[in-house]
Amino acid sequence: MRVVIADDDAVVVDSLRIVLDAQPDVKVVGCGTDGADAVRLAADVAPDIVLLDIQMPGMDGLSAAERILAAPVPPRVVFLTTFSDDEYIVRALALGAAGYLIKQDVAGVAPALRAVMAGRSVLEGEVLERAVALGAGEPVAEKPDLATLFPQLTDREREVVALIAEGLDNREVAAAAYMGEGTVRNHISSILAKLGLRNRTQIAVAYWRALR
Repeated sequence: MRVVIADDDAVVVDSLRIVLDAQPDVKVVGCGTDGADAVRLAADVAPDIVLLDIQMPGMDGLSAAERILAAPVPPRVVFLTTFSDDEYIVRALALGAAGYLIKQDVAGVAPALRAVMAGRSVLEGEVLERAVALGAGEPVAEKPDLATLFPQLTDREREVVALIAEGLDNREVAAAAYMGEGTVRNHISSILAKLGLRNRTQIAVAYWRALR
């Protein structure tokens, strides 16, 4: 597989390049320090996978991924980051990323990339079903009937679920739904209790799975 690496930490880039190039089935075909480099390299060298950091100077990883995945035949995008925040995970999945790995064990990156090439999605080190199983990044032909999908929720709670699934944070949900952030937090607490979930990421995953 052909891999592009983009990370503003030169030590991380060098470590990844050395480890990945040592694999018989991996070739690092380009390295960059920001999202703009990643977008350029994705177009110029036709990688199979672009390995992206989330937070980089200039264009960040999420913005770069959005542009990369908009190509007619895009490479797979995998995020490798120190940021395990739920908001980043949801946004990455909503964009259609094939993986989201936490920077802990560089040696584990190659097996994760092989799983991605095999058509699976890797989330925080655990191999899951491919990303379409979550519905993330796939357009929905018709507006889903959330009353049918989540009958136990109120209309406002369903609205909050849909906005969370789009990757919005509490402030953005509040602005989009014309409610206060405190009200949003109360709705999220109620949603978690009614659906038996633990966090916002699970809310987004439940939404995308319900659309299958």
